[in-house]
Formats: sequence, structure tokens, C-alpha cells
Amino acid sequence: MTTSTIPERARAVLLAVQMPDVDDAAFASSLGELGRLAKTLGLDVVGQVTQKRGRLATGTVVGEGKLAELARWTGGTGVVPVGPPTPRRRADREREDDDDGASEAQADASAVAQADAPAQRATVVLVDHDVTPTQTRNLERATGAEVLDRTAVILAIFQRHARSREARLQVEIARLNYLAPRLRETGGGKDRQGGGIGGRGAGESSIELDRRKLRDRVAELRAELASIERESGTRRKRRAQQSTVALVGYTNAGKSSWMRVLTGSGVLVQDKLFATLDTTVRALQPETVPRILVSDTVGFIKKLPHDLVASFRSTLDEARDCDLLLHVVDASDPAFPAQIEVTRAVLAEIGATEAPRLLVLNKADRVDADARARLAADWPDAIQVSAKDPADVARLRERILSFFERDMVEAELLVPYAKQKLVGEAHGSCRVLAETHDEHGTRLKLRARPEVIERLRAAL
Repeated sequence: MTTSTIPERARAVLLAVQMPDVDDAAFASSLGELGRLAKTLGLDVVGQVTQKRGRLATGTVVGEGKLAELARWTGGTGVVPVGPPTPRRRADREREDDDDGASEAQADASAVAQADAPAQRATVVLVDHDVTPTQTRNLERATGAEVLDRTAVILAIFQRHARSREARLQVEIARLNYLAPRLRETGGGKDRQGGGIGGRGAGESSIELDRRKLRDRVAELRAELASIERESGTRRKRRAQQSTVALVGYTNAGKSSWMRVLTGSGVLVQDKLFATLDTTVRALQPETVPRILVSDTVGFIKKLPHDLVASFRSTLDEARDCDLLLHVVDASDPAFPAQIEVTRAVLAEIGATEAPRLLVLNKADRVDADARARLAADWPDAIQVSAKDPADVARLRERILSFFERDMVEAELLVPYAKQKLVGEAHGSCRVLAETHDEHGTRLKLRARPEVIERLRAAL
């Protein structure tokens, strides 16, 4: 699966199964989110097929009737052919008649599938579940369309939006790990054995060779990523003595908008899922003394692939190592309580549960007065704001400043003239309330966090 196989503006149909433990509201929210993922990928959703089942059908996700309904959207037969698949073009399949050896049941099912078919057929099927390679293959054979499960859609979006070298490496590792169990035998030349470096050994099939090359490629990418991560770790250590804030939350909750208004940076702001994949660190504006650094992180989503979480672990370390987490939530989304739980689960997975957290109910301008009153009652410790309101921006900035102010203490230091470089360090990391000079050195009256004061005293 690569993004090159998914053309822009291709038509897609959604497929989802509602399990007994999922209520109607949660199911509708998940299906709507899949539609937004499709839009982000550049697909036009033309329909959806849903079914209530106790579990996914073993071979085809849905039952025979729903499979035929799905095939009407794509122009497929609605039946999984018996025997191994053969590489045939879709146009060739449509020209075949009942004399080509197909069973009578397949011919009847094909006629039913073509009845009442939409004028504009879908060429992509998006499944709102993680499906097995066998299920994917059976769905493709029954529908004649490309089938992507939820993980494949998210990976395709990440692949398109990755900009930095680190993000591209992280996405490529996750994508190859996803493809590994889904490699298929090409069919040609399987009985031939190759020699030489990188060739097949005795008894090694072509698919085994492909898997070995894939493992080798993943190892190379991980080695390159580890080198970049060491550099990122060094930069984080340099920032360890500074006050840091990390913006975290569900994708498209408005983190990048807050990054822009809090720091004055020109980060990308789009009404798309996963518009931001690269971590950006900027100083809070107007600048304070000491400086407060704000970092924007990749957004989370329900069923975020574990390989992506693992690959982006170094990027998400910004959230784990920060002093304050700003958990940004789209308060106008009816499903935001579930999104809060998803974010908390991912933060727990990366070990970012110790940092203090401020819940930011964003997009309050889209919420009416009654809803805001309910939010205040249900989430009394949260702050309701909109990134479009300058007064709200100033209010959130004051909350950030007051958080760091409450831990600050005042102290006096005498810096000998032989160690005057510490005066410059004090001006950069502390709020200097007074500065005088006498025959012994420079006397400073400071306000800063206790650990900063202790570090300066230890250097005297």
C-alpha cells in the first residue's frame, strides 16, 4: 500500500460493522471520523455499508447480503471466487460472460450485484476496522476495488503529510511493518533459484526474499532514525533547564492554531486530520524571563496504529519530558469525551502521565451558552477558550504564566567577579529583581524555580 495507488478525488465507499458493545452514537462518530480521514486523503465518499454483527465475518468482514450490497457500489460480483486469484484487469472481468467457467451461483450473484448499481462506482473501499490480509484479499476479489483498513488509511495520510526527514523515516518504518504480513506471491518465476549477493538461497521463495529485503530495509531505517533521535535527545537535554509546555490532544482539535497564537510562529494550520506530524518548539510570546518554550506534537486518534506510536516515540518524548501539558480538546465535537480518553491512553502508553495537565476546551465560539454552562459543570478545572479570540489567548497565556509563577522562590546570590558568566546565566534563566555591585562581586536578587537557584549556587 502506497499513496501513489490512491489517486486524488477517487470515489470511496465506507464499510463498518457495529459490535454489540458499541452504542449508536459511538458507531456514528467512528464512521464519521473515517469519512474525515477519507477526505484528508483526497477521496470522495459516495456511500456507506454498515451491519450489526456479534463479530467480524471470518473471511469477508460482513455477511453475504451486505457483501453483495457493497459490490453494487463498486461493480464487483459480490462473491469471493473459488481458487487462487489470477491477475486480471477489471475491464476484462466485466467483459467475461457466463461461459468462462464461473459457477452458476457466482453468475447469479454478479447479476444481483449489478442491479441498481450507482452511476458513479467507487474504486476504493475503506473499512473502519483492522482487517487481516485474507479479509482484505477476499473483499478485493468480491468488489473489484482497492481495500484499505483503518490502519492503512492513517498510514497513507501520515506518508503524504510527513515533511522532515525524521517524520518520513518514522512513517516508512511503520508502513513497512504493516506491509510485512501482507506481501503476496507475484506468481511468476517462483520455481527459479537465484544466486549471488542479495539473491535467493536454495529453497527460498520469492515472497521469502521480499520479506527478508523488507526486514533489512527496516533495520537500515531504524539505524538512521536512531542517529536522528540522538540529536533530538541532545536538544531536549539542553532545554531541560527551561520551562516547557507541550500541546497534546486529538487530531484536528486545534493544537497548531494555539501554537501559532501563543508563539507567533508560522506553523501549518489546516482543517485536516494529521496536518502536523513534526514537532515544533518555539518561545512563548511576548517572551518572558525566564523563557517558556511551547511545543506542538502529532495528534492522536482512535485506533492509532501501535507501530506509529512506537515510531513516533522520540517525537512524543516532548510531551513526556515537559513541565505542563496543555490537553487541547475540540469542545464543539459531541464525541470529545471519548477523544479525551483516547489521548489519555496514548499518553499513558508513552509514559507521559506524571506532568501536570490543563484541559483546554477549544473552539468555544462554536458552542452555545447552555452547552458552555454544561461544560463548566462537567469539567470545572478546564478552561473554555477559542484561538480566534484575543481575550481568550491572553487568558490562556496568563494561566500558563501563573502555573510557573507558583513554583518560583526568591533568593539572593553573591557572584564573585571571577565568575561573572553566571550573571548572564542568571539573567537568562531567572527573573532578576535587583542587581548591585560592591567590592566582593555582583549581588543578585532573583526569582526562579528552586532547582534553577540550586544549580546557580552549586556553580559558585
